[in-house]
Amino acid sequence: MIRRVHHVAVLVRDIQAGYALWRDGLGLPVVREADVPDQGVRAALLAAGPCEVELLQPTRSDTGVARFLEQRGEGLHHLCFESDDVGRELTRLAATDVALIDVRPRPGLAGLVGFLHPRSCAGVLVELATPAEPSALPATPVALSVVHVTVEDVHAAAETYQNLFGLTLDPAAPGDTVVQLGLGATIVQLAAQRRTQGRPGLVALGLSTPDLAALGDRLAGHQIPVETIPGGLVAAPAATRGVPLIIRGGPPADPHRSR
Repeated sequence: MIRRVHHVAVLVRDIQAGYALWRDGLGLPVVREADVPDQGVRAALLAAGPCEVELLQPTRSDTGVARFLEQRGEGLHHLCFESDDVGRELTRLAATDVALIDVRPRPGLAGLVGFLHPRSCAGVLVELATPAEPSALPATPVALSVVHVTVEDVHAAAETYQNLFGLTLDPAAPGDTVVQLGLGATIVQLAAQRRTQGRPGLVALGLSTPDLAALGDRLAGHQIPVETIPGGLVAAPAATRGVPLIIRGGPPADPHRSR
């Protein structure tokens, strides 16, 4: 069973530099940081409401993560769903036409993990993770609420995400170019590639905060420029290590959600 969006991973050249935005500017507490030799990265997980944000710093030059960084620069890397049994999920998917990068689980910062190939997930690199043990996430001033994805065909992609991961279609937001899928408190929004003029994959994150003015002041204090829009703020990729952020006012993050 897929329980939630566990995290969205951001590729950075240096984790400490990445903390300037995610920990210091946005106020997300660090849950865990460690080397993951199997993946050739140093990684950190930061709580973001019901989800987490993972920072990935390559530690070797001979890995796919390092090549991704050199080819595309810093920015969004993969989407991770939490499963109660990643091994069972990989076995189930292996019996279908889903292309797997990992046929069996391996250790990762989020627990036991396995990756699915982007060609089976509408152009998105997807990770499944089963944490070693559940624990409560700390309260956060900002929550990750929307994952924005661009795809070639929104309806085909929506069907794929419903079948593979159990996401539910939002009937209140139907459309030919944008479809919204829900998983717990998180929305995965699929937009047609022609609408965004970009390649398929992760394109932006939507954040919510109960005090938009205070967050704006905090970001300004850390010299992170934002643009004011009706009901929110936008931070451009140049200010956020390659990750477009759309920040809107919303309810406070629930500190009692568990991982």
